[in-house]
Amino acid sequence: MARSTHTVTNQAPPLAGYDVYAADRALVAAVERHLAPELLDEARSELSGLGRTSGSAQVQEWGVLANEHPPRLRTHDRYGNRIDEVEFHPAWHRLLGKGVSAGLTAAWTRPGGHVRRAAAFLVWTQVEAGNGCPLSMTHAAVPALRADPDLAAEWEPRLTSTVYDRELRPAGQKAGVLFGMGMTEKQGGSDVRANTTAAAPLAEDGTYELTGHKWFCSAPMSDGFLVLAQAPEGLTCFLVPRVLPDGSRNVFLLQRLKDKLGNRSNASAEVEFDGTWARRVGAEGRGVRTVIEMVAATRLDCVLGSAGLMRQAVAQAVHHCAHREAFGGKLADKPLMRNVLADLALESEAATTLALRLAAAWDDGGEQERAFLRLAVPAAKYWVTKRCPAVAVEAAECLGGNGYVEESGLPRLVRESPLNSIWEGAGNIQALDVLRVLRREPAALNATLTEVGRARGADHRLDAAIKGLLTELADLEGVEARARRVVERLALVLQGSLLVRYAPPEVADAFCASRLGGDWGASFGTLPHTLDLGAIVTRARPTD
Repeated sequence: MARSTHTVTNQAPPLAGYDVYAADRALVAAVERHLAPELLDEARSELSGLGRTSGSAQVQEWGVLANEHPPRLRTHDRYGNRIDEVEFHPAWHRLLGKGVSAGLTAAWTRPGGHVRRAAAFLVWTQVEAGNGCPLSMTHAAVPALRADPDLAAEWEPRLTSTVYDRELRPAGQKAGVLFGMGMTEKQGGSDVRANTTAAAPLAEDGTYELTGHKWFCSAPMSDGFLVLAQAPEGLTCFLVPRVLPDGSRNVFLLQRLKDKLGNRSNASAEVEFDGTWARRVGAEGRGVRTVIEMVAATRLDCVLGSAGLMRQAVAQAVHHCAHREAFGGKLADKPLMRNVLADLALESEAATTLALRLAAAWDDGGEQERAFLRLAVPAAKYWVTKRCPAVAVEAAECLGGNGYVEESGLPRLVRESPLNSIWEGAGNIQALDVLRVLRREPAALNATLTEVGRARGADHRLDAAIKGLLTELADLEGVEARARRVVERLALVLQGSLLVRYAPPEVADAFCASRLGGDWGASFGTLPHTLDLGAIVTRARPTD
């Protein structure tokens, strides 16, 4: 008689078949806080629909397949004709189509659009982060194109469409398009003013011929690209269509795809321009000013993407520990593991709360909110994206050896986690941008201090942290060497102020005691033991 030699017990079931949105209490609270009451019913329905899609086993499998079968470059067709196309696995197209249809490029066209899109982007990132790149680039291209009303009128309806059309055809024949971006060159990196790609004016007003090389081109399969090049009057922004109106391919030579640490499902390329046709966006010599709103939008998406990755890492860790038994009880009930999980949950909730506050400021559009964004976005981008890798690695450790195995999904999160800190200006660039705003735009600092001051008096540790920040800001002489410290303090005070006002008392208390009060170690799991850690973990558990 055959005997079973392998009985599987004490394993956590897959985290699937749930509503990713509804299970995230911090996200739900932020949406309901920032949206007008008349928008809530529709937003809840949309976001829960996307949440159920994101939590389904089928869609999660699409994310796995898109990463296991990364894009491939096809420079020529079978007859030797140059085509410069990127082939993707069908799962990629299914994911990207879902993202477009969910309105992740359409925030500009509806009331409360940025809050609704931010919540959806945070949810959708948890399925597969790679397709967030073209969704983000397409969304962020809109404010840049508005520098030219004629271009905006032509392209904006296609960019904000909820129709995904993967075929390379003239944009005028498509109901929806995607955009990529090419700013970086090998000799300059973040210093785009060192770009050498040249733009020569053509006979038709506003048209140019580009010659040069881009070291990183995001989403090279897109229908159009915003690029920077040197025109006669200086660095200028251009729109490069992938296919020309007559149906012929523009000169867009894909040299190779980057072999990246993570973000494997998404293509990033080196591209050569050699007589490439382009249209100017904005005035000559004003390229940086033209794209600055695009950069701000993509930086907010870096914050949202990192918040989404953190939330998924924490959800997986709490889910595992709620089911796994060790040493006579559930892991989540063990005091030391509960401390780790609560610490991770605090980081995730603080990131989500800050990200949605920034999205709400974008929806408001008032002068003070715009000033607030100019300082708060680079500060949040610096801090939240920096915290993401630490959270992902610690969450993987909560699963023990299982967290180091691809099937758990945690290794993909770990590989993805550093990217948002690098994209759209790495940490030092964000810190320097904060310093530039502090020195040149007093209205931005005033708006940020007004926001922080709304919680003044509610927690003595927050009050002390605000005072310390003001002391730092009072002396900007020689500040560059300590810029990271200043930006970290600014971001933590912003997060603390929001949590004190809006989070449950146990969450706000733990955040202020650790991040602002100084009673916190160098690693996760060092929260003061007197806090209500069980309530924090329960709040973070991914159940509807």
